[in-house]
Amino acid sequence: MESVKVLSQMLGERLKQARLNQDVTQAQLADLAGVSRRSVLNAEKGKTQLETFVALLVALGLSDNLQQMIPSTNISPLQLAKLQGKHRQRASGKQNPDDTGSSSW
Repeated sequence: MESVKVLSQMLGERLKQARLNQDVTQAQLADLAGVSRRSVLNAEKGKTQLETFVALLVALGLSDNLQQMIPSTNISPLQLAKLQGKHRQRASGKQNPDDTGSSSW
């Protein structure tokens, strides 16, 4: 398995290549994403925060790629039932301690 550092650098290189393919400068991308040019430079080196990386992907129109990278998983009905716990099906029939059994009508 590749190390985190290697994978981060690879993602940074891909981000840079995507920027160059769209003929966008680092300064232009920074303006589009609302980050500093230094943040773009760091992201292209694989040294960035997740929020900055996502902002850059959105600015480049690549946010759909995130869905492919980490697809959503559906919870099976059995797992959902376990997570929700038991739901009451009927009343227990026990009376409250304050209830003396006589009605006030």
